[in-house]
Amino acid sequence: MPAFVGAVQVINLGSSGVFHIGDVFQIQPLSNAKTYSGAGSFNTGDGLSIYNERSSTNTYDQDALDQGNYFNV
Repeated sequence: MPAFVGAVQVINLGSSGVFHIGDVFQIQPLSNAKTYSGAGSFNTGDGLSIYNERSSTNTYDQDALDQGNYFNV
């Protein structure tokens, strides 16, 4: 069923985001990400006191390929 849409303002659209106006059968955004983080990187809250004396993040990936979104249709 067709729709009438007024003014639209898009402030930000991410890399795997979808902006859609109107009829649609299927929307399927895909994305891949690999995140490396050190000790205490994702801590959240009020009044945190984090002390990491010696910290290192191992970013060596021994396999050349990771599982992707190749056949996710």
